[in-house]
Amino acid sequence: MNKPVIIHPSVFSRAWFSETINAFETLTDDQVLGVLARNSMFPILQTQRDAWLSQFQLLRDALRGRKGKVYLEFEVPRIGHRIDTVVLLDGIVFAIEFKIEAQHYQRSDIDQAYDYAIDLKYFHEGSHNLNVVPILVATHAKTVPITIVAHQREQGLYKTVCTNAEGLRGTFDFIIQGLSGEDINDTDWEHSRYCPTPTIIEAARALYAGHGVADISRNDAGAINLQKTSEVIVEIVNQSRKQGHKSICFVTGVPGAGKTLVGLNIATKYSSDDIHSVFLSGNGPLVAILREALALDSIRRENEQGNTLRKYEARTRVKAFIQNVHHFRDEYLRDQGSPVDHIALFDEAQRAWNKEQTSSFMRRKRGRSDICISEPEFLISCMDRQKDWAVIVCLVGGGQEINTGEAGIGAWIEAVLSSFPDWHLYISPAITDSEYGAGNVLREIEEHPDTNVSYIEELHLGVSMRSFRAEKVSDFVKKVLDCELEQARSVLKELDSRYPIFLTRDLDAAKKWLRSQSSGSERYGIVVSSQAERLKPYAIDVKTPVDPVKWFLEGKDDVRSSYYLEDVATEFHIQGLELDWICVAWDGDFRYENKDWKHFSFKGSKWQKIKKEERQIYLKNAYRVLLTRARQGMVIYVPEGTIKDPTRYPSYYDSTYAYLRSIGIKEL
Repeated sequence: MNKPVIIHPSVFSRAWFSETINAFETLTDDQVLGVLARNSMFPILQTQRDAWLSQFQLLRDALRGRKGKVYLEFEVPRIGHRIDTVVLLDGIVFAIEFKIEAQHYQRSDIDQAYDYAIDLKYFHEGSHNLNVVPILVATHAKTVPITIVAHQREQGLYKTVCTNAEGLRGTFDFIIQGLSGEDINDTDWEHSRYCPTPTIIEAARALYAGHGVADISRNDAGAINLQKTSEVIVEIVNQSRKQGHKSICFVTGVPGAGKTLVGLNIATKYSSDDIHSVFLSGNGPLVAILREALALDSIRRENEQGNTLRKYEARTRVKAFIQNVHHFRDEYLRDQGSPVDHIALFDEAQRAWNKEQTSSFMRRKRGRSDICISEPEFLISCMDRQKDWAVIVCLVGGGQEINTGEAGIGAWIEAVLSSFPDWHLYISPAITDSEYGAGNVLREIEEHPDTNVSYIEELHLGVSMRSFRAEKVSDFVKKVLDCELEQARSVLKELDSRYPIFLTRDLDAAKKWLRSQSSGSERYGIVVSSQAERLKPYAIDVKTPVDPVKWFLEGKDDVRSSYYLEDVATEFHIQGLELDWICVAWDGDFRYENKDWKHFSFKGSKWQKIKKEERQIYLKNAYRVLLTRARQGMVIYVPEGTIKDPTRYPSYYDSTYAYLRSIGIKEL
């Protein structure tokens, strides 16, 4: 009898092995192992081999006589893992996680299987209109009743079904009896687009592990492709290197558009021996969180390959890849030589310090009274030390300045015009928008016709990628903060069906809503303005130290994690990051009164008006950051206040609540 033809996984590169159920049943274990080993990126450990062999037999017994297709080691780049098995059967997509010899159905394993199903349902176009069911097979666990529970919002998505080895075939029978549909065209399913929108932590992990930005970003026609933006920067790098130029380019984008993702992609691309790059950020929490996430993920991947990587070694490697911009600055104050890196990527470049802030800090904290230039000018001067070529990429967010002394993007352009006229400028046309605050400096460019400047459309990312459910969240938030009532109502109607936004005056109700919305390991938490000091009576204390690394990375069983809804994150902790579901707690620091916003800070025992325009902008931007952090939906909590406390009079909150409700935001 002729042996069936094994389809080489290059035909369908996301799975290490794919075959029809009929062909899979007739292949020997060695034949299947051969394909898996050939497509594995690392040596196969004995434990992995034994686990696969157990899976083969369980699948053959459970699927015998059925028609469909089996995929083994199905890659999910967004979350940096592989699904043990995907089965297309009777119109259903099964995502199966095997725990060989496991005696219990662990919550983390249930969530893991559910995460895989969520990923397929949300981001794989071929699965959008199909029933997707995750199964956890804990081979030695007790038999439990089979229950099929639908996701509360996403039609065709179901919660994890648990079974042991003996019950797997019966589990398939039960689910198929209730959910079967038309047969799936496996060829169409395999070649349909995978369009994920990872969190920045997920994206960093995937890029650091060797995936390209095309693997982990959407490619729909509604947004300028992140890959296209990356390609433009690569072209600028290659041209600068070839022609011996020094270049600086400005990538703009709305909140959540993927600016940081572009920067990380370039940083990982140019990490070879001959060209070094560094990703720099002044956002301390972001740097700490990404470093720890990448270090832990590196250890996990090395363990999968049978190698041992110590935590301090993993952290050391990551430190060379992602650095705090202030540490980079201090290093090259001491060292007058050329940086090892030819490419420097500055995240949230508009937050670099102005001349006054830099001089003050260096005098007070470093004992240096000779530093009388802005941080952008000094950082450009460091890269200008390169004898041959250099490229600076400034990743620029609009309306994101939230701290005293942040220079804005104009300081970078001003530094080039005044001190580095030989540098080539590559600018996003959107930088002329008022929210970037570069208008005056751009007029100076026009007055210098000899400036080497190019405006490139692809350097602007105009659509938020953070929320895969609704792209117009940032536009909605802008309308709300700009008091454009009718426009805000109009945008909210477009968001209504895909991105839930609710109002409440009951914090417990807000917490209950967050927990009810989350599926699998989707992360939720409470965020609050750093000026919101009178939420303390509600157990929301912005003065209580929070560990952002633990808050963002630890699981549901850790009291320090966001899941516990005890510690809260401020705009300083969460800028550049995101959660799936968020509660924004709104205090009396930012109040809607007489058709405009009023700005306050709490001093001593009472609220005081903020009079400086600069500080008013920072506070407004703080709320902009908070309101654009949720990927899937949010609830806004505005307390009722009390007449018994003059710092929490109801009038400090009622008008804000009424304004938000007048926009059309529904109440819980």
